[in-house]
Amino acid sequence: MPVELTLTPESRGPLSVYPIKSVRQFDVVAFVTDRFGGVSEPPYNSLNLATHVGDRIEHVRENRQRVANAIDVDPAHLITISQVHGTDVVDVDVDSSMREGDGLVSARGDLALAILVADCVPILLVDDASTKFGVVHAGWRGLAGGVLKSALAHFVNPGSVHAVLGPCISMAGYQVGPEVAAHFIAIHDALCADEGDRSRLDLRHVVASQLRELGVVDQHVTLCRQSTDGGEVFYSDRAQRPCGRFALVAKRSSHA
Repeated sequence: MPVELTLTPESRGPLSVYPIKSVRQFDVVAFVTDRFGGVSEPPYNSLNLATHVGDRIEHVRENRQRVANAIDVDPAHLITISQVHGTDVVDVDVDSSMREGDGLVSARGDLALAILVADCVPILLVDDASTKFGVVHAGWRGLAGGVLKSALAHFVNPGSVHAVLGPCISMAGYQVGPEVAAHFIAIHDALCADEGDRSRLDLRHVVASQLRELGVVDQHVTLCRQSTDGGEVFYSDRAQRPCGRFALVAKRSSHA
């Protein structure tokens, strides 16, 4: 069975971040941000890290600077990508010119990778047999299309990959229609019936199940218990629109 944990916040400058301590043994440092400690004004208050939601670009730039400082990289080395709910995962060591995708992988030690979310599942992937690591944005469209398969294709052996799932919307908070549910009917316990033709979808369970099918060992999968429900600590697109985006950020610890 996957491991469950509750991430504990700690202060880094003006920010409160949630370190993922389990990957330190693999020489990776990673954390999840929340919505506090930035400069964005309502409704994006305050650590919005996305440029596509209507926030002022200078506020996003300052917020990203603070995150870069918290993980100890130059802001130019905090790598993000325009996320499109697709399946492309970009190896930034091979092709740094890619502008769109829903995952990033690298083996470099001089940069940090960041994936942005507000209900979708942020996933950290770390290889215990190499220096490769990655971050993935997994909503229902990406999971239905195979974004995890695309991500794991960048690793030699899925059995040596460790995955950490950050805060996302809970099953209780995620009502979907039959057109969405149809993609996940085959996954045991991924859905429960709701009113009418609606269902509740457990995105974390879908991710864990797909990782298992792709060769990732259950004991290498960690599920964060925190959810984005309500949008009070972590941004939630379901709770408030427009809203900002928080991040899962990771880098090699040898340069931390």
